[in-house]
Amino acid sequence: MIPKRLLLPLLFVALCSCQNHKYIQARGVIKDSAMVVSARIEASTIGAEILKKGGNVFDAMIGTELALAVCYPYAGNIGGGGFMVYRLADGSTGSLDYRERAPAAAHKDLYLDSSGHYQQDLSKIGGLAVGVPGTIAGLFEVHEKFGSLPIEMLIQPAIDLANNGFVVTEQQAQRINKYGSIIEATSGGSSLYTRPYKTGDTIKNPALAKTFTTIAQKGVDGFYRGPIAQHISSFLQEHRGIIDTTDLANYRAQWRTPITTTFQDLTIISMGPPSSGGICLSQLLGMLEDHDLSTMAHHSSDYIQIIVEAERRAFADRSHYLGDPDFVTVPSAQLLDRDYLQQRMSDFTSEKATPSSEIGYGTLPTYESDETTHYSIVDPKGNAIAVTTTINGGYGAKLFDDDLGFFYNNEMDDFSAKPGTPNMFGLVGGQANAIEPGKRMLSSMTPTIVERDGAFWMSLGTPGGSTIITSVLQVILNTQLFDMPLQQAINEPRFHHQWLPDMVRFEPQRFDSLVLKSLENKGYVIHQKESTIIGKVDAVMRTADGRLEGGADPRGDDAAIGF
Repeated sequence: MIPKRLLLPLLFVALCSCQNHKYIQARGVIKDSAMVVSARIEASTIGAEILKKGGNVFDAMIGTELALAVCYPYAGNIGGGGFMVYRLADGSTGSLDYRERAPAAAHKDLYLDSSGHYQQDLSKIGGLAVGVPGTIAGLFEVHEKFGSLPIEMLIQPAIDLANNGFVVTEQQAQRINKYGSIIEATSGGSSLYTRPYKTGDTIKNPALAKTFTTIAQKGVDGFYRGPIAQHISSFLQEHRGIIDTTDLANYRAQWRTPITTTFQDLTIISMGPPSSGGICLSQLLGMLEDHDLSTMAHHSSDYIQIIVEAERRAFADRSHYLGDPDFVTVPSAQLLDRDYLQQRMSDFTSEKATPSSEIGYGTLPTYESDETTHYSIVDPKGNAIAVTTTINGGYGAKLFDDDLGFFYNNEMDDFSAKPGTPNMFGLVGGQANAIEPGKRMLSSMTPTIVERDGAFWMSLGTPGGSTIITSVLQVILNTQLFDMPLQQAINEPRFHHQWLPDMVRFEPQRFDSLVLKSLENKGYVIHQKESTIIGKVDAVMRTADGRLEGGADPRGDDAAIGF
């Protein structure tokens, strides 16, 4: 694996011209047979070891995901949910939705006071913010359909990791110490993650190991029924929550048809609703395909502007049309119609910005947080998955269950608690994403698999709330239009626009000041903050010589492990 100290200087790469694009070539981990890329080296190693023992990509998914719940509790979880997109070696594809659901006692005014004012803290912190977790159900659903090794064998590495402990990184120590007092206040006392930690400390979590052991012995019912479910219900209700044992017993993961689109010689397979990722990504690519971006200098004013204007329109549509397809009609075909997408860009002009106040959702013909974590895996047989999982905000609802050893999500904030009011990521939602009992909240997660000329080319995704979609887009464009190696495409600086608020976010000190000034002169509001990180992309790409490149984002502690 390439050391982070060598990768970081390669973040600042800017050698390009309109006629001849040249880049310092940053390469990721290159291996022949298999690759696992995730937010932590421990999780990537566990996934790779499962593949070495003869497991397939789905077996490795289970081991990797549970390991992230141990060593990356900021987003890795069993108290949250996620999405998985797969492509088998024979070319068949599919996706699994194990997104959290609203409990049966939820209603559209859950976070409004008697005067109709949105009480935003209630949807972000504490028991009332928690949606019914889906992660364990999702992993067992995957194992039942595709697993090849015994489930006990796949859970055991996470049990060992929880018992033996993991080493705290510098970034991790900073996060734990930052949130410790909030976690203590929310959870009602000191616990494993309210203590001060420093780089190099070891954290052991025997409570989580015990929870995993119960699940390994009793299966999916070990989490959703019986003593653990009874404890979850009681614990959450003690902290103002409304989830009960019936909500847990009734939870099911759901197989769904992924969203598929084309861009040049690529086929993009991504997650459909209740994730907005696949539709928004496909809309962006459709709006951009008629513009010859490859003739523009990378990260020039013109290049950034056309992408920002496409993002503005896609996120406006997201706000109005997208929600849980089990509850609302999502007009996917119309939203992805090429004539419609051309019409959406018809008022674009390179002379100036189009204010978001003038861009609403499109009129369709015949209407029919920001912390997550992502991992990508390819196995020796050529099966590939892209998985994004989350508890929404960092450490979710800041509610840690010391008896069971995990954090609960604050996924209820992803609903439109009050249509027209922004959530924690600044996203504005509409009636399609209003709270209803049993409904899955809209997501920005965009686990994506890309084919080139009909063959597997890339698996990718990222955390980052609303920036997930735009980060995935930019990595695809970097590789496809500018022939960047995967690691270089990930290292490149990123920018983001989401309709509202009407501003363009840039990673600080990474863009040419003259380019930013040019955009300001056209009416764009430029937003740079020292703490701004736009996505942490983890991906696997098939190289021209048939090997695999693992690209781990140096913005985090991410790691690629292969063989």
